Amino acid sequence: MQDVYPLKLNFLTYILRYLDNQIPQLKDQLQRLNRNIQTADPKTITTRALPESLQVKEVIPRMKEGGAFVKFSYDPQSDVTEIERTLRKYLKENPIKPWFNPVRRVRTFLVLGRPWVEDLVRYPSTNLRVEFIPSTPEGQAAELSQETLYSLFRKYGKLADIEPQPQGSKDLPKFALLKFMTVRHAIMAKNCMHGYKVPETEGGGAAGTVLKLVYQQRAKAHWIRDWLFNHPRIVIPAVAALVATLTVAVFDPIRTFFIKAHITRTFHINDNKTYKWLRSQLMRANDLISFRHHKIDDPGLTAIWQDRKDAIEQIRAWLVETADTFIVIQGPRGSGKKELVLDQALKDRNMSHNLALVIDCKPMQEARGDSATICAAANEVGYRPVFSWMNSISSLVDLAAQGTIGTKTGFSETLDTQLAKIWQNTSSALKQIALEGRSKDNKDNALSDDEYLEAHPERRPVVVIDNFLHKSQESGVVYDKLAEWAAGLTTANIAHVIFLTTDVSFSKSLSKALPDRVFRQIQLGDCTAEVAKQFVIKHLDADVDDDVVPKGEAKPAPPSQTREDLNELDECIEVLGGRLTDLEFLARRIKTGETPKSTSASCFAYLSPSFAFVSFKPYHVQRPKELFPCEYAPRRKKSPSPEIPTKILSC
Repeated sequence: MQDVYPLKLNFLTYILRYLDNQIPQLKDQLQRLNRNIQTADPKTITTRALPESLQVKEVIPRMKEGGAFVKFSYDPQSDVTEIERTLRKYLKENPIKPWFNPVRRVRTFLVLGRPWVEDLVRYPSTNLRVEFIPSTPEGQAAELSQETLYSLFRKYGKLADIEPQPQGSKDLPKFALLKFMTVRHAIMAKNCMHGYKVPETEGGGAAGTVLKLVYQQRAKAHWIRDWLFNHPRIVIPAVAALVATLTVAVFDPIRTFFIKAHITRTFHINDNKTYKWLRSQLMRANDLISFRHHKIDDPGLTAIWQDRKDAIEQIRAWLVETADTFIVIQGPRGSGKKELVLDQALKDRNMSHNLALVIDCKPMQEARGDSATICAAANEVGYRPVFSWMNSISSLVDLAAQGTIGTKTGFSETLDTQLAKIWQNTSSALKQIALEGRSKDNKDNALSDDEYLEAHPERRPVVVIDNFLHKSQESGVVYDKLAEWAAGLTTANIAHVIFLTTDVSFSKSLSKALPDRVFRQIQLGDCTAEVAKQFVIKHLDADVDDDVVPKGEAKPAPPSQTREDLNELDECIEVLGGRLTDLEFLARRIKTGETPKSTSASCFAYLSPSFAFVSFKPYHVQRPKELFPCEYAPRRKKSPSPEIPTKILSC
């Protein structure tokens, strides 16, 4: 009897049976909720289906196959086939439909063989393997033809195909494969024909042949893996597309968040308001206890910034204007370009919406290899997580795929593509920061994002690109990508871009990204002699202000008033120049007790320690003999330049 239990939901029957054993009242409660369940019980179905002349002896449920075996007694004089025909006619005229499938009716067939009632983990399938077993150990089984198998099994359901054992196969026992259209037909055929002895009249041989039926699973083991390995032309591009999709959908928002946190310095404790307030209070208390004033800024730089006040005001004015061009600060090394922009031009601005992102090109340009360059670029903007090592692995995978399928899959990405991804995520973070202060109550609420940023240039963050064109003769990939990205920021009104460079030919590189544009430039050179002297003197006097003066004693005079050798500063600065790094080195050496004359000679040795030949141009620098008490070798006979003598420094 079939369709007594749900075939595809048979696991529910195990749960209900377990709960019925644990909670005896569960069945009664379910019957109260749904009276149809009672009519779907196997005993109830068989009582309704069988005539009164037949007595049901036992019902053996087969829940995993969705049916049940019904043992009944009948009159020996009755014909069994006639009873089966009558029962099937009765169920056709009076159909019994189960509660779980009201469309399908219950079907019954007479069991001809000896079914094997087991509880193994063998699930039904549409394919049946029919093995031909001899009826006696000494006998020999006959291999049934397709016509015989069709006549025996067609009544249980529609057959899709009958496959005999392949020719030349030596597998024993002999077998054939039956493929039914539905699983229910295969279940009915297996339970009714398993153990059936085919007589000689039906083609079973002289001693007869016993049929043994087993479910044959259609899906072979590891078929998914085999399909993936056998179709690389489809799998590899699909995997590459899937990885790219997951990267964009999952990692890009995370990377944008970390870039935004890096720009706003969210996770930097030094910029925390509570930490800054607590630190200022502790430093003030320390100053009160030690009876000294806290030095807020470097006093030596005050004179420098006063001298460059016009340049600072010019940069501030440019940052509140709408202009799709670059701001370029050009000057030699040590001229204070970075300090001028970060510490002065952006100092008094409202940093809640004018944040600065500083990108140093030096680590990226000096990195060796694509992976190191990607890591350096990611560290500059806070781009994480970054899988730079995947670039090498994906290149190997792409190379292997090219050898396998003959074409590149695009799984690997070049350095240009990786850098473009980093800058693209950085642009998204900068735009989010620029639009953070926008509220619904604003009068410009009707404007789009681009129109709002164009109308409010003061809301845009500032991008400072330091050491631009550093070692540009080695490779220009990083600088080209940076220039293109910076051009996109300025033209889209996302951020202000300031380039800091020592190269005087910067316009050649930047003009490729922004052609036909005039750049806003500021040239920084050496300080004047007067400003340089003030810088050194204020450095010397700064330590006196920090010294603790005992109570009752007078404050000592500063070194600028007590040291007589400071009169030599004018001559030393004239020789040394007005570069900030050189002046700071000069001030430190004078603090140790050296005279300005001896310090100036040491400055040349410090600034160029790796050169054995030093060329001096007398028409550029006047070299007093008392400042250079060194011995010089005589002039070479074959000098490379007669106008400019080359001498060997032997001190």
